[in-house]
Order: sequence, then structure tokens, then C-alpha cells
Amino acid sequence: MTTKLPYRFVLAFVGLLMTLSAVQAAKPLSTIAQLTAEWQRAKEYTKEYLDAMPEDGMGYKPTPEIRSFAEQMLHLANANYNFGATASGKTNPFQGKKMEEMADLKTKAALTKAVMDSYDFMIDAVKGMSDAQLAETVKMGPREMTRETVLAKAFEHQTHHRGQTTIYIRMKGVKPPNEKLF
Repeated sequence: MTTKLPYRFVLAFVGLLMTLSAVQAAKPLSTIAQLTAEWQRAKEYTKEYLDAMPEDGMGYKPTPEIRSFAEQMLHLANANYNFGATASGKTNPFQGKKMEEMADLKTKAALTKAVMDSYDFMIDAVKGMSDAQLAETVKMGPREMTRETVLAKAFEHQTHHRGQTTIYIRMKGVKPPNEKLF
């Protein structure tokens, strides 16, 4: 009987450790950690779009009255800076500038760097905030909203404009990147 007691003790201890590990694994990430991960995923996905479009597609417009591929991506980048600055209070390095009109950013290399830098700005802005700050209200144009809502609007905006460029890539004869939800 004395040999069974330590065995039962070991089994109980292992069971307790497994339970604690499962509880820890089920513990949700903080909102900041989740937002950071989502923005990192969006950055990687957008990079795949930039990589997919050939150099001669930077100025491509499916119709004359809409933005070119580069202009769509620069519009996305400019908004990342604007939304990120509003949500975090960080200084927007492109304040008052329209990136989509900046000719020097319309080569594939310059465009890719500019867009990736905008995601880095957004990711740093998110990382620099606390979960409690997300509930604070800020003014964006004439509207007041929480910092978290500003970030949600920013995410929706970049998704929308990246998605618009799918047809640009297809019309250049290239298969766009596969969806990257996770």
C-alpha cells in the first residue's frame, strides 16, 4: 500500500499541472496583444499583395477615373498614419501630406517601403497603448469615438482598399494572394 500512495500522489500532481496548463492556455490574450497580432497579419497580407503586383502595375488603373494600384496602397498607408496617430496620440509623420500624390513613392520598392512603414507605425501605436486606453474617447474629425473604435475603423479601411486591389492584380494577369484570415 505504501507503493501506491506515491504513485497516486504523482498522478494527482500531474493532473493538477495539466489542469493549470489548460487554464493558462485558455486565458485570452489582452486586447492590445490581439490587436497587435491582427495588425501584424494585415501587414504580412498587404506585403503579399505588393509582392504580387509586377513593377509595371504600379501605375495601373482598371478605369481612368479611379486610383492606380500605387495610389490605392498609398491611400491605405496615409490612412494608417492618420488613424494610428488619432488612436494613440503619436505624431503623424505625414500630417498634412497626401501620400498618394507623392510621385517618388510610386515605384515598387518605394511603395512597398512606404506601406510597410505605415503598418509599423500602426503596430507601434497599438503596442504603446494599454487596454484601459482603448476605452478612452478621442475626436476624429467631427466625431468622438473610443480609441478602440478608431482602430477598428482603421482596420476596416485598410482591408477595404487592399481588397480593391485584387481586381488590379487579376487584370494584370497575376493570381492574387490567397485569403489570410488566420
